[in-house]
Amino acid sequence: MNGLDWTLLIAGGALGAGARYLLDGAIMRGRKGAFPVGILVVNIIGSFLLGLITGLGALVSPTWVAIIGVGVLGGFTTFSTVSAETVLLAQRGRRDWAWLNLLGTLALCLAAAALGLLLGGLPPR
Repeated sequence: MNGLDWTLLIAGGALGAGARYLLDGAIMRGRKGAFPVGILVVNIIGSFLLGLITGLGALVSPTWVAIIGVGVLGGFTTFSTVSAETVLLAQRGRRDWAWLNLLGTLALCLAAAALGLLLGGLPPR
C-alpha cells in the first residue's frame, strides 16, 4: 500500500466509526437502558458487507478490499462495545439480555457474513 492508500484506509476508519455512531444513535434514541439493538444492527450490517466484499475479492483489488474491509467496516463494527454492553446488562441484573446479546450477536453476525460471502461469490469470475 502506498501513502494515498493508507490515507484512504484511515479516512475510511473514521467514516465507518462516524456512521456507527449515527446509526446506533438513531436506533437507540429514547431507549436508555434498553437492549442494545443499535450495535447489534450495526454489527450485522458490517458482517454482511465484509462477507460481501471478501466474496467479491476476485473482482475488487486487494487494496480496496483492505480500505473498505479494514478501514470503513473495521471502524463501523465493534466487538468492544458488544463486550461492554454485555457486561453492563449482566451488572444491571439482565443476564437474559446479556446472554442474548452475546450469543445473538455471534450467531446473527456469522450468518450475515456467510450470506455476504455467498452472494459475493455468485458473480462469474
